[in-house]
Amino acid sequence: MKELSIFVDESGDWGEYDYHSPFYIVSLVIHDQSYDLTDGIRTLNEKLSRLGFDGHCVHSGPIIRGEEEYRNLDFDTRKRIFMTLMSFLRNEEIRIKTIHIEKKHISDNVESTSKLSKQIASFIKTNYEFFLGYDLVKVYYDNGQIELNKILSSVFNALLDNVEFRRVLPKDYALFQVAHMACTLELAELKMENHALSKSELFFFKDERTLRKNYLKPLNHKRFNDSI
Repeated sequence: MKELSIFVDESGDWGEYDYHSPFYIVSLVIHDQSYDLTDGIRTLNEKLSRLGFDGHCVHSGPIIRGEEEYRNLDFDTRKRIFMTLMSFLRNEEIRIKTIHIEKKHISDNVESTSKLSKQIASFIKTNYEFFLGYDLVKVYYDNGQIELNKILSSVFNALLDNVEFRRVLPKDYALFQVAHMACTLELAELKMENHALSKSELFFFKDERTLRKNYLKPLNHKRFNDSI
């Protein structure tokens, strides 16, 4: 049986516009199950273990900001953890699709739901033959935001007959952690385009040129090309 896995994560707060969170981003990490990721995941875990983070779930946003479990870590260690997951993203046979809405131009939750639903539906319809090439499409999400959960369920079920939904614990799946990293980098790119990168982001990425070359370029190489 041909199976496709889609790991979904989001960045931003659902609801009214807030200048601290102007975008709502959704990332889908797409993996054809015929490509074995066992060695790559083993290498990822071994590298994290050597850094003293055995079995660690990488949270890209807090790494950049030095928050949560990374609050007391030095910069070099945080950077190494981030680049370990970035290396996994670069080397494995996966594709990434990101969509976003700018909340400043949206009046209410109904419009947010509509815009996100239309973008996800357009992605599926444009690549309909690709999705039909699989016996089963498994969508993994942690059910972090009920609104996104409803959108995913309604859109995928409306357009595809071969879909299953699985609730995921981020610590159990490297590809979910990649989805989180994709959201983080997409947000950095949007903020860069709007000249709104924070001090912690500029410090972590060094400058806009380095952000483009060392982080956004590898992400762009993994973008899902329509009608792939």
